[in-house]
Amino acid sequence: MRWKVVTLSGVVAILFAAALFVGNNGNKESAKQEAGTIKQRVQDFSTRKATAASASITSTQLIVTGEDSKEAAYDLPEDEFFLSIAPYVESTHPCAIHSLTGCQGEMTDKEFIVTINDADGNVVLDKAAMKSQSNGFIDLWLPRDQTYRITVEHEGKTAESEISTYKQDNTCLTTMQLG
Repeated sequence: MRWKVVTLSGVVAILFAAALFVGNNGNKESAKQEAGTIKQRVQDFSTRKATAASASITSTQLIVTGEDSKEAAYDLPEDEFFLSIAPYVESTHPCAIHSLTGCQGEMTDKEFIVTINDADGNVVLDKAAMKSQSNGFIDLWLPRDQTYRITVEHEGKTAESEISTYKQDNTCLTTMQLG
């Protein structure tokens, strides 16, 4: 029987690789667990029930930076696209990637009539009393990889826009001026 001599640096390398493997498997499992609650996490940040140094949402991920400056990314559902819209009358801000902890719209806690039709004219959403949150935004989850026509009405004023839910699309819509 032959024995190999393992040096201290060899043992350290083996232990480091094992720790890295176990650590990465734990992170993957954690990400899987988070996928089931991702919509609730987004809702909690939007309504200010959850806090963080920052939380933003791209077309594919929720990205949260904690108070400790550590960043975590959570994958969004594969079949749904998040879009946050802030209808306005007088003032808005440019936005592409929605900041759940920073974006502030003009019309807070207001009721809107929101209608969304797909490219074939089919009604996807038709709500007569959809209320904006305290941040002035209305959060929507729509089917991915589609083009839609959205109409927002408030007190006799209307705004219309074409939106799409592809991977490269924005998650923040602040250009719907009611008139």
